[in-house]
Amino acid sequence: MPKGEKGLMKSSSKTIKEAGKRRVLIVDDHTVLREGLALVINAQPDLLVCGEAATVAEGLRVVAAVRPDIALIDLSLAGGSGLELVKDLKVQYPNLSTLVLSLHDEALYAERVLRAGARGYIMKRASTTELLAAIRKVLNGEIYLSEAMESAVVRQALGKREPPTSSDPLEQLSDRELEVFQLLGEGHGTREIAQQLGLSMKTVSCYRQNIQTKLQLKDAAGLMQRAVHWAANLRAD
Repeated sequence: MPKGEKGLMKSSSKTIKEAGKRRVLIVDDHTVLREGLALVINAQPDLLVCGEAATVAEGLRVVAAVRPDIALIDLSLAGGSGLELVKDLKVQYPNLSTLVLSLHDEALYAERVLRAGARGYIMKRASTTELLAAIRKVLNGEIYLSEAMESAVVRQALGKREPPTSSDPLEQLSDRELEVFQLLGEGHGTREIAQQLGLSMKTVSCYRQNIQTKLQLKDAAGLMQRAVHWAANLRAD
């Protein structure tokens, strides 16, 4: 068989093998995690990882190139915010489903990502079975949340919001303020945060002041202490 014809046969076989599978993009800045997710997803008869990205910019480029059916997106990405990526994708590709996969507390982030345009939120500590169920549910046009969050969100959507049971003042922070607070806790200074989020240093300083006011902290030192303590608890989880 001629060499070119043999190559064509391989390509055709690959196309047949991939036919009917839903295409998944993984956006996470940890290589080992992406590789692990890809192994799990590619072992499924109905799913296929069609691309990977580590940053917001890469995520946008890969979506444009491969046009996945669903994107798994981490909230903490190099060079930007996963939440902002969700918002951008919702505007640019309204038919693309996005599922946030993160270590951050769903009680603080789940509603935020849904408002941003994501179709679900799942914690990284979830089991493989739960993750695959979440992917398939979102691909079927449904919303995925844990049982603990689903009831509260549905009630809010129906206009039956109950008085909040949590007194966590972090819930008062805007999406961007929460991102700045998180980066402060991870040890980033104002200049670094400005560069990572694509903001001016003056804007970041304003966010810092707003956070300090909303959290009723006396000074910048108190803000840093609170942010570092919160970030440490996230890592412990």
